[in-house]
Amino acid sequence: MTKTAWAGRVVLVTGGASFIGSHLVAELVRRGAAVRVVDDLSTGRRENLVPEIVGEGVELRVGDLRRPEHARAACDGVETMFHLAADHGGRGYVDRFQAGPAANLSLDGAVLREAVSSGVDKVVFASSGCVYPNALQGDPTQAVYLAEDQVGPPFDPDHMYGWAKLSAELTLQAYHRELGLKAVSCRYFTVYGPRAREDHAVTAMIARAFVRQEPFEVWGNGDQVRNWTYVDDIVEGTLLAAERIDDASAVNLGTMERITVRQAAALIQELSGHRVPIVPRPDMPTGPLNRVADCGRARRVLGWRPRTPFAEGLRRTVEWYFSTKDRLEVMRLLERGALMKPPAPSRAVELDRAA
Repeated sequence: MTKTAWAGRVVLVTGGASFIGSHLVAELVRRGAAVRVVDDLSTGRRENLVPEIVGEGVELRVGDLRRPEHARAACDGVETMFHLAADHGGRGYVDRFQAGPAANLSLDGAVLREAVSSGVDKVVFASSGCVYPNALQGDPTQAVYLAEDQVGPPFDPDHMYGWAKLSAELTLQAYHRELGLKAVSCRYFTVYGPRAREDHAVTAMIARAFVRQEPFEVWGNGDQVRNWTYVDDIVEGTLLAAERIDDASAVNLGTMERITVRQAAALIQELSGHRVPIVPRPDMPTGPLNRVADCGRARRVLGWRPRTPFAEGLRRTVEWYFSTKDRLEVMRLLERGALMKPPAPSRAVELDRAA
């Protein structure tokens, strides 16, 4: 499938009103796809899908995909499904709340079952670096790169969120072997960019700079290593995976740049002009100490490399945040401890169509 082959293709994006989902929707529209979004709007936002952001012609349906009738209606007539819908949050959520991410087991089960029953041709699943064994990610002084084949028995994913992502990957593999479903799992590594929420690390630190927090807090000791990946690169890699991998295998999408939390905070201070002491918070959720992707398979199979260095992507994200946010609202958000709270429960009760 080429870029022009998306023209006229009927595509479903679950969770398409979210941060990553809305960027994916915009690119699919640009390539001529007929895009249907289903989202319960618990974390997604209608304003992420306005024509000024994603273009014209997107169909938004508000509903809870854990309900089989909603999943069935969502899949009707769809050729390609991008399954991004999930109960999710940042590190504070993944570490402290397990019941919400456990709901992803029923969500993924309903959506993938109906995809098969409805004759969806291809499923592209948004998986996560959280599927990798915790035991491989404990020493930030080692240059460790996580490769796809390192996920296997004995499984040891990151909390309930990681277990649910792993379960969906295994479900897709079973559906491919036994039912012939074409599928791929894209393992995203710490995505950031415009429209990201403040409960994820990069946006949270930008928010602290925006309100001129002093001293400037970082969770953990600041030595945790990540490879933050700009959302445009994630979208490009996801579309290439949709075009080139059918066997339900997984592919990493990350940068391989090894950036510590403290380094990210210092760069945010430089870009924002808010240079104050950085204070570690080891009492706060920290997560794995060393999570960086090996992207060799993406290069070989997809011909994909991230185009956006962290410093450039961060500059774009800081500029977006500072130009769109209200300082008093962000201060109230941080004061409420919203970075630690689960998403608001969905109020979607029917699969309603909305403009």
